[in-house]
Amino acid sequence: MREFLDGNTAIARAAIDAGCDFFAGYPITPATPILQAMMRDLPRVGGIAVQGEDEIASIGFCIGAAMAGRRALTATSGPGISLYSENLGLAQMGEVPLVVVDVQRLGPATGGATTVAQGDVQFVRWGTSGGYPLIALSPATVADCYNLTLRAFDLAERFRCPVFVLTDKEVASTMDTVDTEELEPIPVRAREIASPECAFEPCNYPSLDQNVAMSPFGGPHLLRFTTSTHDEQGYLTKNPVKIDRLNHHLIAKIERHQDEIDQVRADLQEGAEVLLISYGITARAVEEAVRYARAEGKRLSALTLLSLWPLPEKAIGEAIASLCSFSHAQEQGREEIRIVVAELNDGQLRREVERIVCRPLRSCRPQRSVQVIGVHRIDGELITPQQILQAGGVA
Repeated sequence: MREFLDGNTAIARAAIDAGCDFFAGYPITPATPILQAMMRDLPRVGGIAVQGEDEIASIGFCIGAAMAGRRALTATSGPGISLYSENLGLAQMGEVPLVVVDVQRLGPATGGATTVAQGDVQFVRWGTSGGYPLIALSPATVADCYNLTLRAFDLAERFRCPVFVLTDKEVASTMDTVDTEELEPIPVRAREIASPECAFEPCNYPSLDQNVAMSPFGGPHLLRFTTSTHDEQGYLTKNPVKIDRLNHHLIAKIERHQDEIDQVRADLQEGAEVLLISYGITARAVEEAVRYARAEGKRLSALTLLSLWPLPEKAIGEAIASLCSFSHAQEQGREEIRIVVAELNDGQLRREVERIVCRPLRSCRPQRSVQVIGVHRIDGELITPQQILQAGGVA
């Protein structure tokens, strides 16, 4: 069975299928259709949908709802993420399971409200104080929008943190024909709730990388929820040992379990001359570039990142290593490996790939040079397959 829909519709449908029962947001192009869909459909399944007076209020509503036992979603675009920033830090400190959709558009500030871009990649990673890790997923297709939204809700419950679905105007707003078999209704885990009989300590972690079961507001336990560093009982503290344990927990609960989070789509060809790395809407151009080049008998590998944060460094390194192990370029005596990173910004992911490439590639024998080439557009237009092929030297 096939269906004609856009990414925003797929996100809203997935949220309801995930058991989302609270939504708050404020109208902003190109994320407004998610607000409209949730206000129309969520009450039909017993949920609550609220249009807040602004973005600050909207994410605040979601944090409160999540801590009271609801499964919460909000959606906005770049200017709204700016206003979400302080409360995102609160959600990190308070370990709030929350899904945040960012439908990217061209910035800075108001920028191009109806113009595609991928400029929030670093923003969502570093847009709040402290520098602690969070999770961001990046759909490239309408089917991805559905599947990764479900996954975002599951990861939010698993790691008790805000999880981003970082999409863009084209993926979210363009109608596409989708094979419904590509929509995978994965189960979202139930929230772990503390037993009413237990002596509840909201931050007494069994180990640095393990969470404590939640106790919702209004439940049987005394609950303290604060933006400040706190001890096992939630009391503010200046004790360096307790502060160190809290902050290392916020890091370890994500970084020590990165294998559970990483998700990529790898299309690696033996003897490839070039590796193309992409995410979001640019992955569609990469897919077409690979199809064209292979039809011409040229060897290309492609890696689509479906999770951006934490950066799937292992998958990127393995894809690079696959070029080192055997390369047509090596057969011809060329010592250079080419990696093309295509994105609608000035190179935000490219810089991360360059950092990985700076490490010794043990699989390269003899050691060979790796050139990272960025294909970027910030004029509101999409990157074409031809631009990608030209950058890789295989046009």
